Amino acid sequence: MKKIVLLLILVSAVLFTAGCTEETPGDSAGSDGAENSGENLVVEVSDLEQINEALAEGPVFLKLGAEWCTPCKEMKPIMAEMALEYEGRATIMSVDVDESQHLAAYFNVGYIPDSCVIAGLENGNYLYTQQDGSLTEDRMQARMIGLREKEAFEARLELALAQTEESEIEGQNQTVTG
Repeated sequence: MKKIVLLLILVSAVLFTAGCTEETPGDSAGSDGAENSGENLVVEVSDLEQINEALAEGPVFLKLGAEWCTPCKEMKPIMAEMALEYEGRATIMSVDVDESQHLAAYFNVGYIPDSCVIAGLENGNYLYTQQDGSLTEDRMQARMIGLREKEAFEARLELALAQTEESEIEGQNQTVTG
């Protein structure tokens, strides 16, 4: 009887302490650093010229947020994955509204995270992709407020890619100034 009790205590102790280890980046099984390289592909934006230059290559997924914002932090791995998946076809960008208040004012940010997909430029204005795939110069009609599933962001970006190919929207030789 003592052996069974001792065995149960031992098994309980092992199970209890199994979850008490702290995992550091790179320690997890199957981690190949893909998330880290994806994070490196997310462009931190501090001025409109960076967005204008990226539009010359294709659509831009733009997230406006802040370091202290929990949903914004939860978007980081989503954005890193998207940056890897869309590398060479679209640019994934992030604006810290605390550090770049002029951009927060330009994009009229009231709530964060606030995301949008910029499909291109026309007559010096950004063209934003709406949920139905149509384009508008009014970002308020095309923005995505709050944390969403990755698939929702990707769906909007795919619409922009399709629209860009159809319309051949070119960001080259055009700029937006704030």
